[in-house]
Amino acid sequence: MSEMRLIVAGAGGRMGRALTRVISETEGAVLAGALEAPGSELLGQDAGVLAGLPANGVLLSADLWSMSANADGILDFTVPGATIANVAIAAQRGLVHVIGTTGLSASDDAVIQSVTSRATVVKSGNMSLGINLLAALVKRVAQSLDASFDIEILEMHHRAKIDAPSGTALMLGEAAATGRRIALGEHSARGRDGETGARRSGDIGFASLRGGSVTGDHSVIFAGAMERIELTHRAEDRTMFAQGAVKAALWARDKKPALYTMADVLGLHNF
Repeated sequence: MSEMRLIVAGAGGRMGRALTRVISETEGAVLAGALEAPGSELLGQDAGVLAGLPANGVLLSADLWSMSANADGILDFTVPGATIANVAIAAQRGLVHVIGTTGLSASDDAVIQSVTSRATVVKSGNMSLGINLLAALVKRVAQSLDASFDIEILEMHHRAKIDAPSGTALMLGEAAATGRRIALGEHSARGRDGETGARRSGDIGFASLRGGSVTGDHSVIFAGAMERIELTHRAEDRTMFAQGAVKAALWARDKKPALYTMADVLGLHNF
């Protein structure tokens, strides 16, 4: 099979540059386009140079329609508004759309879901192998322990992150809720402050820390009366997310239109 031609959305950002580097190192993948926001001062710059590589001749552009004419997939770690704008074009062009954007609303998710009858989408709050294995473990532990064990999720990210809880924290919360057979939206406790009263039994709590240059730390705590189980993952370099995203794109290339997750890519659904 020929190389998979991939577009990097947000190519000028930290994650976009990491994706460009990983594509250059991955057999079977090639950079076909570099998308950046209209008005960005980076438009017209060489994507390879921005990523710390030799010039590759792929210049940053805001015109997804044009660059997608000769592409097979798009890797999208941007912001909700940009991702939703990309969804329609990716579906119309028949691109595999790998979405790692966090902070998506329920209405955003509905838009993404609406195209999956004709488009192949892989969407995950986190693309790393370790985090997806952690989510599988969280689900299994939540199944095994009754509601006498309280579940708390703690996450920390760099000072520039704009959404909280992180998409990964919410993914872990969904895994715990699935294990408990409850709806996360009805059992989610966030932003405790002041006199909140005693903890409500069955809730899944979230706490978010921001500071420095932390790539991403996540812990899921199962706290019982006399013991505590803590499952933790620490991300040391965003390259791991880029590697997962490229792996997901290559995996999805021959898959039928549907909405997939990294659990599908990694075969973890029956873990």
